[in-house]
Amino acid sequence: MNAKKVGAGAPRRLRGAVLGAAVVAALLTTTACQDSGGDDGAAASPTASAPPTASPSGSASAGRAPASTAPATAAPTGDSGTSGSAGPSAGTGDSGETGGGNGTKYADCEADGLTTAVELQDAPGETPRRFLLTVTNTAKTPCVLNEAPILRLKAGNDAPIVETLGEPDSEPVVVEGGGTAYAGLYVFGNDEGGEAVYDQSDRFTATLVAGEGTELRGTLVFDLPDGLDTVSVDDAARVNGWAGTEGLAMRPITQL
Repeated sequence: MNAKKVGAGAPRRLRGAVLGAAVVAALLTTTACQDSGGDDGAAASPTASAPPTASPSGSASAGRAPASTAPATAAPTGDSGTSGSAGPSAGTGDSGETGGGNGTKYADCEADGLTTAVELQDAPGETPRRFLLTVTNTAKTPCVLNEAPILRLKAGNDAPIVETLGEPDSEPVVVEGGGTAYAGLYVFGNDEGGEAVYDQSDRFTATLVAGEGTELRGTLVFDLPDGLDTVSVDDAARVNGWAGTEGLAMRPITQL
């Protein structure tokens, strides 16, 4: 029976506190409305300064440029081996070459600086077919013979040119002053015999070739050896290129 009893004055205090809080709230609301109307809308809304964000689909927000989709350009690697510009090419010419381009320091031989001779290489009684052509350098200084001579079995530029036997040696032949060089010649391949009539030749003529492969001016004349006025010739004729020895000049010819 000693329980504490609540007096009648407590409810009145509670109602008074509630009424006081309501008055304060009303006053604050009125003040806020007056403030917002007094600055003519200059105050920014709470979300006005927030930066735009990308939409879920990945499209750019309004007012912001879309990001570039172009592929990035590869940066230079700095490796000189992959550079697009070529460096200076290495020189391939021989510093000792002449204007004739024969690969040596000597000039090409000229027709008027050479003397000629012809030797028959077949045994006595056999049909004359194989000849050794010899040229001698009459000058005191060396000169150069290139490839094979442009040879004709008759005089005149209208006479057919004899085919070269295989590929001529690409190395130039240097003929010392007073020295000699050689070329092998095969003129006749027909063995029919009898009373057949064949073309005849009483001399051979040749034009020299320059280092670039062009013809040089002047003609070499090779008269037949003593005892031969003419020889039979046909389209089986072949000439071997210039050589420094008789053996090198004639070896391929003897096999024909």
